[in-house]
Amino acid sequence: MTISGTYITAHTSITAQSIHKDGVLLYRDDKSAGTSDFLLNAYKYLEIDYPKFYKMDCLCQLGFLAAEVLLQGRQIANEYGPAKVGIAFSNANSSLNADLHYFESVKNIPSPAQFVYTLPNIVIGEISIRHRCKGENAVFVSDRFDAPFMHFYVQDMLERNRVDACICGWVECLGDNYKAVIWLVEKDTGGEALAFNIDHIHQIYELANGEING
Repeated sequence: MTISGTYITAHTSITAQSIHKDGVLLYRDDKSAGTSDFLLNAYKYLEIDYPKFYKMDCLCQLGFLAAEVLLQGRQIANEYGPAKVGIAFSNANSSLNADLHYFESVKNIPSPAQFVYTLPNIVIGEISIRHRCKGENAVFVSDRFDAPFMHFYVQDMLERNRVDACICGWVECLGDNYKAVIWLVEKDTGGEALAFNIDHIHQIYELANGEING
């Protein structure tokens, strides 16, 4: 069902060594040696100046880069006010990638730097600091991306005026399996933007992955 007044104004995907925005290929790296290598190469290619990136775990780096591309050219907190910009993500493995690295570190000397990232909502924290988003936020863990639930949750926040814009989608990273498909939902922004509905969420997923869920 189409809900008038809420729109997907931009969408970004990072998967299979590629970065797309609104369906257009921005970057591809066929030579990277793994997830960390690809994310670092993408960071350098995008010419982002944010030294803290090097300290982040892969899940945070993935979400951070996706948000950078999604919000390119926007000052979202200035446009709406920090408290009116929310973030809602989901994934299948929570922060398991960081958990495994931390578990290995405790065999010798526990690493506080790795322990920081053993919660899945840290990726939201990194994006919030970077873009000054202070609105409602959450990370949901499920076996597969649940488009109807994500639509309901974000639409409810917008209809209740909890937020006026929301960064939402799927951000997953475990070993060399990674995938970010996120989009920006805003109120009353028509034009060529997509109406925020389940069908369009599915279309964005199909465009990024070749299938609705997976």
